[in-house]
Amino acid sequence: MDNLGLIDIHSLNGDYLIIGDHLKIQQSRMAMMYLRRNLKHEITPKGVLVKATMDVDSIMRHIKVLAKYAKCSLRFSKDVDDDILDYENREEQFSLFSSKANDIRNNHPVVADFEHFKEVLIEALPNRRLYPLQMLSAFHMAFAQNSCNFSVPGAGKTSVVYGAYSYLKSLPTDNPKHVDKLLIIGPLSSFGPWENEYQECFGIPVESMRLIGGVSKDFKSQYLHSLETTELTLTSYQSVVSIKDDLNFFLGRNKVMVVLDEAHKIKNTQGAITASSTLELAKTAKSRIVLTGTPAPNGYEDLYNLFKFIWPDRNIISFNVAQLANMSKATDDCRVNGLIDQISPFFIRVRKSDLHIPPFTATEIQIPMSPSQRHIYDVIEKKVMDAITNEDDSPYLRKIRQAKMIRLMQVATNPELLNYSLDTIIDEQGCFYTESEEDRQFIKNIRDFIKDEIPNKFVYAADIAEKIVNEGGKVIIWANYIRNIERFNDYLGARGIVSRTLYGATPVEGGDANSESEVLTREAIVREFNSDSSSFNVIIANPFAVAESISLHKKCHNAIYIERSFNAAHFIQSKDRIHRYGLAEGIITNYYYLISTDSIDDTINSRLKIKEDRLNKIMESMPIPLFDNVSETGGIDDIKAILQDYATRSQKL
Repeated sequence: MDNLGLIDIHSLNGDYLIIGDHLKIQQSRMAMMYLRRNLKHEITPKGVLVKATMDVDSIMRHIKVLAKYAKCSLRFSKDVDDDILDYENREEQFSLFSSKANDIRNNHPVVADFEHFKEVLIEALPNRRLYPLQMLSAFHMAFAQNSCNFSVPGAGKTSVVYGAYSYLKSLPTDNPKHVDKLLIIGPLSSFGPWENEYQECFGIPVESMRLIGGVSKDFKSQYLHSLETTELTLTSYQSVVSIKDDLNFFLGRNKVMVVLDEAHKIKNTQGAITASSTLELAKTAKSRIVLTGTPAPNGYEDLYNLFKFIWPDRNIISFNVAQLANMSKATDDCRVNGLIDQISPFFIRVRKSDLHIPPFTATEIQIPMSPSQRHIYDVIEKKVMDAITNEDDSPYLRKIRQAKMIRLMQVATNPELLNYSLDTIIDEQGCFYTESEEDRQFIKNIRDFIKDEIPNKFVYAADIAEKIVNEGGKVIIWANYIRNIERFNDYLGARGIVSRTLYGATPVEGGDANSESEVLTREAIVREFNSDSSSFNVIIANPFAVAESISLHKKCHNAIYIERSFNAAHFIQSKDRIHRYGLAEGIITNYYYLISTDSIDDTINSRLKIKEDRLNKIMESMPIPLFDNVSETGGIDDIKAILQDYATRSQKL
């Protein structure tokens, strides 16, 4: 192994001269490539002269990388400028700060500091007592001031934020860590829970403002420039794009903790406007918090923007996006441990096993198709199987194949859906499904066989729901397709069972729905459903639209799945709506999975078991879970399973 070299940094007429073992830089191909790409320089007999063409922090970050490539340690001479000495002092202080933050996340806080923190929270949160891991998470968040919480859904991340916020707010106003306002950026479904949780924690309603659709851009701008802003401001990631400059003004004028809820929505590192606009808010925020239970859904590259947001002026992750993506492809990449070490001081994660939630039961119910449904399903299935057997995996053919899968899943529940185009159904990437002209014509030709009958799944689901409601319980029923949600809601009404629907078209408060109107909003529906005096005890929901953020576990312990897709992420998120921290001891959560016999439902059921088991093992074992496309519908492994199951069924005939 080469001996470690030593290079010295001198100041020279405002520039920086690297001397000592500077020849090691010139002898290293990687060091020279990095030098040419990042620093204006000259090679002199005395050493490498680096021109001061950027701020000292940026130059020193580059020189440190250069020293690493050259396998040299770094030393500063006595004649360096004050700005370098200031830089080195800041680096030393940050190193000490990081070490202390790391001690806290590893459950080794300074006892006196932690006890004082708990005393403050007992007074600040009169209605809420955080459990030990929540308290530790809140202390870590308050100390670090800029941090990520990657705890699983249902771990109480909202309460943790309010705990950290209440402590920072309690500090003297001249303390550099003091904050007194919150800006939440998240999905629309999160707004109600943030407002409700505030009252649950502090015992009083919160003054809040929602800056989303239905509110004019002029009003948003006037509000953000006003001296009379509320303690809690909420906006969506989509809205940030149009009011970015106004938000920066608001953050510059006030002492604001900015919280990114479901922060994986800014993971795009390819210049996506939503992600870049959100990142631009970081430098003017007083405190920056990132919340997500899925920090790296595709790979370590998804972490890049999260840590860039919490520390915009620091190179917390020293790897670039391409390197992170490369690290994701190999489970034994030796660089991963280094990555975890770099980010460890600034994130904390509570696993589901840490929560000690009471158990759940899952019941699989095989449901026979009606003769007409069976006939239509078999015709479509044969057509689909013949078509996908020899298809390659090109992007276009993948989209066509996914459309075929959607049709098969629709018929397994309700053949009536063949009457509706796929043009209104959005995939996991937010794009509409593409159905080939041949497939559209094929579907059109068999519509005459569709009978106006109640699908058997609807009957079974209604029977289960009726039994639960008659016994004093509540139930959420999950369905993928809007037409099924609407028709099943009508069917329940015809049977005398009152229900409400939650899906993409259900308005949110402060958005397109007028709060004075008769329109039912998501928040109003959830609030009433969670009350003891609710006029209805059944909700029908779409996991794609509302599987994040809402909590129903305090009053609802039953879920029926009329249909499911291969998307394990949405499936698990939907389960977590009623199975999460806060369940009383002895409460059993019940899941009912309706499966059309001898259909793609069987394959979906088995694939979801495999994906969920793998995902849970990953969540429990890995410091940063990689989810490996568990959300994909119609991926190659799913297709192989469909073909295998079809072949097995065909052999039985």
